[in-house]
Amino acid sequence: MTPPISIIIPTLNAQKNLRFCLASIHRQSYPQSKTQIIIADGGSTDSTLKIAQKYHCQIIKNPLKTGETGKAIGLTKAKGKFVVFIDSDNILPHKNWLKQMLSPLLAHPQAIGSEPWAFTYRPQSGFIERYCSLIGANDPYTYISGQSDRLNHLDQKWTHLPIKQKELPTHIIVTLKPKHILPTIGANGTVFRHSFIKKHHQGQYFFDIDLINQALNTTHKSLQFVKVKNSIIHTYCESSIDKFVKKQYRRLTDYYSYQNLRQFNWAQGQNKAKTKFIFHTIFLSPFISIIGYLKKPDP
Repeated sequence: MTPPISIIIPTLNAQKNLRFCLASIHRQSYPQSKTQIIIADGGSTDSTLKIAQKYHCQIIKNPLKTGETGKAIGLTKAKGKFVVFIDSDNILPHKNWLKQMLSPLLAHPQAIGSEPWAFTYRPQSGFIERYCSLIGANDPYTYISGQSDRLNHLDQKWTHLPIKQKELPTHIIVTLKPKHILPTIGANGTVFRHSFIKKHHQGQYFFDIDLINQALNTTHKSLQFVKVKNSIIHTYCESSIDKFVKKQYRRLTDYYSYQNLRQFNWAQGQNKAKTKFIFHTIFLSPFISIIGYLKKPDP
């Protein structure tokens, strides 16, 4: 069985990374005839659209420019049974990646979606990308607070939240419960069943973790999600501190701008997390860094 899939990629002046992203999608062993690639563009002025046209993508305009509106607009054109959210700075690391992501969903029809449990570590990439892949998060606060969602090379865990997990050879079945803190599921290569999205998504913004939270609060029933034991390349900021600062600023701006639209309560459990983060920053970070270096020698 080879179900049709829709890949949605929000873009805005993404020429630097998009060509590698799309090339990795076209290298997939998954049939091209079953793959719809949607570019939701926020008004790029560089070569983004020319690159998208070269790879025969379906291009739609995203007048509100943000990634969340790009995903929502992309969903209006998606025809696949499964929807794959890929960021323009993602690269699929090998040709069987899509097959690996979909296989557990075909085997477990009750699971709402899947995502890779790790970021691909590339020794020659930028130091920020390497750092994020090693801690399994794009922000050290997310890791220390326990809400990271990717494999950490310090302890080989993808999350530190008390979540029920059933481990299988190629993937982990995760049980998400109502009124429990959720890991930051939803970005960088997440696959959802289209039927699940249609049932629970509404509005002109698509906040991935909010979709899950809303479904939990509406149904008052647990949901199953799959963490696949593979990885995805996230070229996050490479070695650019300037880009990192701008991305963090944009995240904070988005958080406060769209707070009234959000379903997921990010403040839940954060007082304890803030205290833990301050303690770690002052006392434990050098010690953890030494342990990390011994496990994975990367200065």
